[in-house]
Amino acid sequence: MRISVLYSGEFGKKVLGNLINSDQFCTSCGEACDHCRQGRKSYSGFLTEIHELPADLPEFVEEPEEYLPADLKPCDLLLAMDLHPDLFAGLPTVAKKAHAKGVIAPVENPKLAPAGLVRQVAEKLQNEGIEYTFPKPFCSLEKTGQPVIDRFVEMGFGKPKIEIILDNEEITTARVIRDAPCGCTWFVARKLVYTEAADFKETVSSAHHAYPCTASMDNDPEIGDTILHKAGYIVRESVDSALDNAQKENANAR
Repeated sequence: MRISVLYSGEFGKKVLGNLINSDQFCTSCGEACDHCRQGRKSYSGFLTEIHELPADLPEFVEEPEEYLPADLKPCDLLLAMDLHPDLFAGLPTVAKKAHAKGVIAPVENPKLAPAGLVRQVAEKLQNEGIEYTFPKPFCSLEKTGQPVIDRFVEMGFGKPKIEIILDNEEITTARVIRDAPCGCTWFVARKLVYTEAADFKETVSSAHHAYPCTASMDNDPEIGDTILHKAGYIVRESVDSALDNAQKENANAR
């Protein structure tokens, strides 16, 4: 699959780093790094173009086309992250020019993608016959029934999914099946190993903040909470589900 990326700011850099999986991407464990990501596949060959757009733009951009790429190479999926609202509004035009079949534009900051603007962009993409989704946050992404977007999820990115092995009530293995696009799930899984299952909420919360999650701390009226908090709930629920499965397997094995 051919993926073109438009982004502004640190979050987009994290997602790109996770897709590429370079040796220098994850440094969260510092000197304690055990190179747990070495066996993880790199999707650098899928990336057709990468454009970092300026983040320090004025409140109103009168000529957004000055900042958006004029001629993107043909791609299957356009991934757009943390763009200025006036640049976000131009996504349907960019996607059409690139002959993109799908657009994923996660909402990590409600100020950059207010609900009304998202609806306008969605309507234009739908009129062009282009698949679209605006997961809030990116780590809430699941299969949508849209082939191109679902292919991205099948690559192993979206709502976290973890497999855990327990020895009594100690977590001895935490394997990432599907990673948050920013890469946080790998760090959380690494921090879970050799901890007590009963302490998982504290372990997950600490790791999620330490990674760190870069989602907005501004209250989002659509979800009634901050997007950062929602991201934290999502990864905690994924670990809770994995622990439940592990405990059931241990019970059945007795």
